[in-house]
Amino acid sequence: MSEALATLVRKSRSSFYYSFLFLPRPKRDAIYAVYALCRAVDDVADDAGDMEAKAERLKGWREELDRCYAGRPTHPITRALRDCLSRYPIPKGYFEELVAGVEMDLTVTRYRTFADLTQYCYRVASVVGLICIEIFGYRREATKEYAINLGLALQLTNILRDLETDGRRGRIYLPQEDLERFGYSEDDLLHCRYTPGFFPLMRFEADRARDYFRRAAESLPSEDRKNMVTAEIMGRIYRETLETIARKEFRVFEDRITLSRAKKIRLALMTWAQNKFV
Repeated sequence: MSEALATLVRKSRSSFYYSFLFLPRPKRDAIYAVYALCRAVDDVADDAGDMEAKAERLKGWREELDRCYAGRPTHPITRALRDCLSRYPIPKGYFEELVAGVEMDLTVTRYRTFADLTQYCYRVASVVGLICIEIFGYRREATKEYAINLGLALQLTNILRDLETDGRRGRIYLPQEDLERFGYSEDDLLHCRYTPGFFPLMRFEADRARDYFRRAAESLPSEDRKNMVTAEIMGRIYRETLETIARKEFRVFEDRITLSRAKKIRLALMTWAQNKFV
């Protein structure tokens, strides 16, 4: 089953795949199981179908998590997750928060304030970081703050990169208070317009993401840095993605800005080497 999960991660072309390669086999298998579950739950919101059917599917995942934690998983992914849980005591509440975040995508398409958006980002990204550090291993409670901050930074980067894709789905993740502040309308965003207000808005949002990358770096205890090399690789790849978006002057409506496979591998190797002897 682990090979099948590894194939799923590899075919997803996710930046996470390049960081997972540096984990010892037991931890890598556990991460693959977690990733597969997160991907399956997340896909519910984006798949075709009416909202009622999607809500039922998410309810099904909640019930499957109950069975998994009771030792009676019925799905191939949760069977693999159950094996992971036998080694790493991941709180069930983290997975429940993830499902709650995806449920928000079924009913919430706008966020009035950044505080509102932060709750969503915490649920779909930060809790994934909290799950992962239980597998990576940590000594200090402050490492949880690192996971939360890094998750927020990654999700904010995703939001900037995927404005056009999310817009086609009718979703706007940029806070309405920010759109109003810079005079950029929802109609402008949904029609992919580069108005004078667009560029200062994007610079503002990019600075906000950079701030969370900074907070993550500052909140990582030195004694846990070596165990967080996988998370650091993820952060390095996403930070470079953010800076690439900025260097391309935030022209995110033409093509989805992403890093090449070679660059991701190079960044992964550099980050691993820098953290190996910490």
